[in-house]
Amino acid sequence: MLDPSTIAFACGLAAGAILGVAGRAGRFCTLAMLEDAFFGSDLRRLKSFALAAAVALLATQALAELGIVDLSRSIYLTSSIGLGGAILGGLTFGIGMALVGTCGFGTLVRVGGGDLRAIVVFLVLGLSALATMRGITGMLRVMLIEPLALLLPEGNDQTLTSLLGAGGAVRALLVVSIATALAVWALADGRLVRSPRLLASGLAVGGAIAFGWFATGWLADDEFDPVRVSSLSFVAPLGDTILYIATFSGARLNFGIGSVAGVVAGSFVAAMLARGFRWEACDDARELKRHMTGALLMGIGGVMSMGCTIGQGLTAFSTLAVSAPITMLAIACGARLGLEFTMTGEWLPALRRLFGVST
Repeated sequence: MLDPSTIAFACGLAAGAILGVAGRAGRFCTLAMLEDAFFGSDLRRLKSFALAAAVALLATQALAELGIVDLSRSIYLTSSIGLGGAILGGLTFGIGMALVGTCGFGTLVRVGGGDLRAIVVFLVLGLSALATMRGITGMLRVMLIEPLALLLPEGNDQTLTSLLGAGGAVRALLVVSIATALAVWALADGRLVRSPRLLASGLAVGGAIAFGWFATGWLADDEFDPVRVSSLSFVAPLGDTILYIATFSGARLNFGIGSVAGVVAGSFVAAMLARGFRWEACDDARELKRHMTGALLMGIGGVMSMGCTIGQGLTAFSTLAVSAPITMLAIACGARLGLEFTMTGEWLPALRRLFGVST
């Protein structure tokens, strides 16, 4: 029989491959979603993301209600709300994402398509995430972020239902209401339905999030060899992948490492089938500097906020953690600021335009 870590790795590989195909063939991209909404008034990608969130929420909560997955064992349902990490980390991650031109997930999709710039981003992002988790910048995270956490009363966690005191039928009604509202908003005007790739990718990504919880919470569950209950996220797993490659004999496979490999593999297959694979590199040193700076900010910010656009926006959201919408709002603001900077080349005009201040 396979050991739990190998099962988790294999499931992560499968879930990641689904996201890799969705990102490459289905055009599922969180920065493009925000950019389309901010500057193009095109909400189709945002609605695809909302549909993914609805599917992930409904399926994940069904698994929890049936007793298949214990979500309280995840890193998101803590007894405190990390407001400082969610806001400062989200802003930092969003700015970095705009400088790079994609998020951690999108970076892996680009790696699968032959983008050499993305390999540099992957390495810098992964190393900065490791440093912020357990290295030199981790001290800064502890000093700045942990004191800003909001402690909850004993016995509560940061799920929306716990904060509202909702349980049983009320909890189920709340979950169904949120998921229904998201799905109705996504599908109501028919624009998403007329974009079959975005529609399919939204459904697939939401399903992959729920599958991640099922895989780590049930398939790979072993009380004698416990595996962390988790699902898809693309900040810390990039660092774990680098660490595994560097310390193969002393490291252990997990779901996150499998998901990283799976996204690259899925994107590569989709790119080859569409004859879209091609080697790309930076045009000049200025572009390389921008990518490396953005990757550094994403690694630091993603660890401070305990997730990225996928990790918080979908995975944490599927647990009803209140950190998810706070972090996503902060990421969106950071991305808007970063996108303004890439257009103006200066931070002050970017801040003025962000807040609507006339010059």
